[in-house]
Amino acid sequence: MSAVKNIVLVHGGFVDGSGWQSVHRLLTQDGFNVSVVQNPTVSLADDVAVTRRALDALDGPAVLVGHSYGGAVITEAGRHEGVAALVYIAAFAPDKDESVGTLVADPAPGAPVPPILPPVDGFLFLDRDKFAASFAGDLPAEDAAFLADSQVPWGLEALGGPITEPAWRTKPSWYLVATDDHMIPPPVQHQMAERVGATVAEAAGSHAIYVSQPAAVADLIKKAAAHQA
Repeated sequence: MSAVKNIVLVHGGFVDGSGWQSVHRLLTQDGFNVSVVQNPTVSLADDVAVTRRALDALDGPAVLVGHSYGGAVITEAGRHEGVAALVYIAAFAPDKDESVGTLVADPAPGAPVPPILPPVDGFLFLDRDKFAASFAGDLPAEDAAFLADSQVPWGLEALGGPITEPAWRTKPSWYLVATDDHMIPPPVQHQMAERVGATVAEAAGSHAIYVSQPAAVADLIKKAAAHQA
């Protein structure tokens, strides 16, 4: 069987799909058909539905990729019959009945605490002044400032949406650990990857590793695609 040629990229919380631009460029240059999902991030159910529509539109199987909260989206949406493999990029990988909210409810002692502001009308933002240090410490200051200023409101229903049945139980998975991540501690990323049974790679980068290290991200996606449908 030939390698999978469709790639679907799912962004996380607080950001939109534009951060995938460099990864998109690298993959399309290698002949992949790449779709970027623009999640509303209002609720997990909505984001799963949007992702499934992107998968429905494809001709042939796809590798489904999620960053951060996008990992929860692909964990639920990845049961779609068109998904051949899952790739987690510094992402949450919940189990059945878990949500991103339950995974972050009890941080390890000494772990960095993301500067999430109190919710307003059911939505979350990161403190703009602390955004760079926590989310994008390896990006140029002006790029990190743009991400901070263009934040997408992250709905509490997205944060608290539980997984009904994790796709990683039946689909082969890969995981890229960002070793300088101050949003999801690298040891937590390793724990989730081990539980999933993922093939693990590491790269030096912040939580925004999909922006700062696009080659490392694209390389892992291509390995998942080469695993064949």
